[in-house]
Amino acid sequence: MTCLRVVAIQAWRRLQTLLRDQRGYSTEAVVVTALLVALALLAVGIITAKVISKANSIQTG
Repeated sequence: MTCLRVVAIQAWRRLQTLLRDQRGYSTEAVVVTALLVALALLAVGIITAKVISKANSIQTG
């Protein structure tokens, strides 16, 4: 979950920077950034689920 938290914090900081920036960042760039963040979160979730599933399937005795 640490990776997920780091990605979320980075996305939040990026969003805050974009909101403070007065140069008129294009809507397209904001949407693309949001989609990339969503895909990153999805990838982290899938990888985490697979690792946990594999760890639970290991027999310990």
